[in-house]
Amino acid sequence: MALSEVFTLIGFGSCRYYPTCSEYARLNFENNSISSAFYHSLTRILRCNQLFDGGIEHPLLYNLECKPAKLEVGTIKYWLVPDKKNHYYIIKNFSYKG
Repeated sequence: MALSEVFTLIGFGSCRYYPTCSEYARLNFENNSISSAFYHSLTRILRCNQLFDGGIEHPLLYNLECKPAKLEVGTIKYWLVPDKKNHYYIIKNFSYKG
C-alpha cells in the first residue's frame, strides 16, 4: 500500500486533487527521473491536506525523449499537453488498449 493510499484512507476516501496522489506519483515515476519523481510526489502528498484547496494538477514531463512511430487513439497511453519549452502535462488516455 502506497503512502498516499494510507492518507486517502485516513481522509475517508476523499482526495483533494485530480488525478489522485497515487496516480500522480505513478505517472511521475513512469515518465520522469527517479529524483524528480520522488520530489514532485512528496510535495504533492504534503499539499494534500486541509490547508490547500486541491483541484486539477497533472504531472509534468520534463524531457520528451522519443516520438512514437504508430499514432492511433488506441495506441496512445498518455496525451502530452505543452506547458513551457520542453515541458508537457501528462494526461491519461482512457481509451488506451495496451
